Amino acid sequence: MSTFRDPLHMLYHWEQTTPDKICMQQPINGKWHSFTWKQFAEQVRRMASALQALGYEPGSHIGLVSKNCVHWMMADLAIMMAGHVSIPLYPNIGAETIKYVMEHSGAKALFVGKLDDWKSMKPGVPEGTYCISFPQNFYGEDGYNKWEDLVAQHEPMSGNITRNKDDRMTIIYTSGTTGRPKGVVHNFSSICHAINNALTEIKIDNKGRFFSYLPLSHIAERMLVEMGCIYTGATVYFAQSLDTFAANLQHAQPTVFLAVPRIWTKFQMGVLANMPQQKLDRLTRIPIIGTIVKRKIRQKLGLDKANFCLTGAAPTPASLMKWFEKLGINIQEVYGMTENSAYSHYNRKENIRFGYVGQPMPKVDAKISDIGEILVKSEANMVGYYKQDDLTAESFEDGYLRTGDKGVIDNQGFLKITGRVKDIFKTEKGKYVSPAPIELALAKNNFIEQCCVVGLNLPQPIALMVLSEHGQKCDKEEVRQSLAATLEELNPNLEKHEKLKKAVVLKEAWTVENQLLTPTLKIKRSPIDDKFGPNYNNWYGEKGLVVWE
Repeated sequence: MSTFRDPLHMLYHWEQTTPDKICMQQPINGKWHSFTWKQFAEQVRRMASALQALGYEPGSHIGLVSKNCVHWMMADLAIMMAGHVSIPLYPNIGAETIKYVMEHSGAKALFVGKLDDWKSMKPGVPEGTYCISFPQNFYGEDGYNKWEDLVAQHEPMSGNITRNKDDRMTIIYTSGTTGRPKGVVHNFSSICHAINNALTEIKIDNKGRFFSYLPLSHIAERMLVEMGCIYTGATVYFAQSLDTFAANLQHAQPTVFLAVPRIWTKFQMGVLANMPQQKLDRLTRIPIIGTIVKRKIRQKLGLDKANFCLTGAAPTPASLMKWFEKLGINIQEVYGMTENSAYSHYNRKENIRFGYVGQPMPKVDAKISDIGEILVKSEANMVGYYKQDDLTAESFEDGYLRTGDKGVIDNQGFLKITGRVKDIFKTEKGKYVSPAPIELALAKNNFIEQCCVVGLNLPQPIALMVLSEHGQKCDKEEVRQSLAATLEELNPNLEKHEKLKKAVVLKEAWTVENQLLTPTLKIKRSPIDDKFGPNYNNWYGEKGLVVWE
């Protein structure tokens, strides 16, 4: 094999060496459907021929909007094989964002697949866009070109076409916590550098199993699951829906599993809903029985075979990771972003440090700027932001990517995230508060599922909270006492201007649908301030440490 291995190169490798090995398994209406490397590659080759037949100039932009499924990955590889550039869109964005991304990127065509609410999204597709609908997962749309018809009409593309490392591979529009999404441009060189070097640390062979449910339009899922599968020859299992998620995960029993902190919290709440903490502690302390109990919990979660349990996208409370460690689930926190191919820092299995996002990945150089911002340099960094040269220039400092995150690096190279540069707010007293460390400390309370520390122009900050499912079921007075105790325990450890005046329990959870979370489940601070800000002073003036909306 050549030293530069692009995804197409690897596709041909598995097509030729293990044609009958299953590479994808997808549940459709409760039944699992398998795809071999030969079947997968043939579909990719046929769709690539169909795309080339459209006559677009090489390097044209083609959109892709769908929940995770086999055909998402087929479409992505077909776009590469046809010589074009993929523009992935999140499957839960609104029509306005679709319109912006399609027009800003100049995408000429759009793959449309498995979606929950295409009716409300469809108006965002620019008139005249050539649309291709995925089979089985699409609800039917007059005038759209069906995948199955196109692959039947075109012969598989012959030969083993590969791409140059300097060719543009994809433009990923960041979900963004504020403002318009930005188009992050990656060439094949940055993506391939990241995956090739990551696999020297995360050892996976063709017997590995991935479980795909986080959006493939997000860099982390795309790199770990799609590229991980293509480069290792492992098998991907897909989730059918939110309702079948638990059963699908149990069936898959992945060897590699990635989740965001909120997912890990939901897993914890699910375990505690069936077995209270005191009973769990009592049983797991008993020899032999404790081992059996822990294994049954891992099996029920679907994680008994997982060699790598990863967490990222947002800081994960150390208390949560320690809780899982007692069950034999060792969570490795990782750090990366769209702008560096999700390739930056990683907690090695043999050296996990809670509260830190790990040490640099191979060939990554990291340092802290004069203002405390994390700067990262590697060949995995983006080319820049599409059509935004000024913003691209602002995002680099002496060749280092400015991450926008604040942090510290210890003498062993471990990186701790301490907040976002732009998340810092100023209280009425003119003092700056970094909310992230305070939120992590609050997250230790099992009654809290989501929290956001705010306080712009207040004398002291307050904490907005959404209760966990467990917290919602408990007696209100019990919850009040627990939250108050958490604040009383935390406040003495904070600087005077950081001490929390109130914990405010909100009625409604923050979701992607109500615009308070990004598609990757990060809190949107500005929209939260916009929505709840008018109430801050009233809540601040109420009696007691804990108030309800």
